[in-house]
Amino acid sequence: MTLPTLTMTQITPARGRAAAVLTAVVALLSVLLTPTRAAAASLEEVTGFGSNPGALTMYRHVPDGLPAGRPVVVALHGCTQNASGYAAGSGWTRLADRWGFSVVLPQQRSANNASNCFNWFQPGDIARGQGEAASVAQMVDRQLADVSGDPARVYVTGLSAGGGMTAVMMAAYPDRFAAGGIVAGLPYGCAQAAGTAYVCMYVGATQTPKQWGDRVRAARPGHTGPWPVLSVLHGTADYTVRPVNMTDLVEQWTDVHGTDQSADATDTVAGYPRHQYRDASGRTVVETVTLTGMGHGQPVDPGTASGQCGTTGPYFLDVNLCAAHHLAVTWHLP
Repeated sequence: MTLPTLTMTQITPARGRAAAVLTAVVALLSVLLTPTRAAAASLEEVTGFGSNPGALTMYRHVPDGLPAGRPVVVALHGCTQNASGYAAGSGWTRLADRWGFSVVLPQQRSANNASNCFNWFQPGDIARGQGEAASVAQMVDRQLADVSGDPARVYVTGLSAGGGMTAVMMAAYPDRFAAGGIVAGLPYGCAQAAGTAYVCMYVGATQTPKQWGDRVRAARPGHTGPWPVLSVLHGTADYTVRPVNMTDLVEQWTDVHGTDQSADATDTVAGYPRHQYRDASGRTVVETVTLTGMGHGQPVDPGTASGQCGTTGPYFLDVNLCAAHHLAVTWHLP
């Protein structure tokens, strides 16, 4: 919203009071029209967290009085978003305050990507020790050191391009993360398989489960496990990142975990179908939640009840299920 400005030569004594009122109105509107700025006050920017080869910005949220040995969640925003907006919209910082864990919020820079998307499709940003993937890993190391976090309870999640980067971190740094939550995201190495990011998003890539799994194994040669556990949430009406990507993620990560692609258990979460895929020991290593009728975005459930979190907005969709809450419970953060 653009408001007219007045020069000093236009302000007569009779208009002085009107100008003062206008200035106050402008100040008030600037607050009302930028709701994400209020959330930014709870975030701390961290500099000097490493060599930062991906040129990302690190933000974090640490609840007051957080004891040592608590979990760390890395939350990656989607395209056109930023760290503070994703922190507030997704509900992760509210849950961190409630249950006592810290949140790392990497932020993309427009110099890296004009739409502020994490570059999940760029070879130089998805390999261990390189680019944006290395920057996020350095943030994790810095956070664990600063808050004396539990290195065995580090989790990563993200929306859309942030979901694609979540798959990158799980593949390139499986030793850093116990689990990942991909919301409307894509499998690791998809752009390489399909030849372009847009083919992955709109069509999907044709690979066998073993071919998908091989891409993950190639990202961390010699890693024998354990591999991160995966949760996927995806809308059936998502026309930006097609639901076939959830199928591809299941094929990729069940193969990595050495299990088949047949669900071992089926139930519902907030009325939405959930499928669980278990390894030989009976542990769920991959789960999917299919959000019937939902488009492209982060599932939220605004409110004050115990299972509710998040706020509505562009790409934050009220579907009576808060993805952050579901993931936090799945990861035993409460």
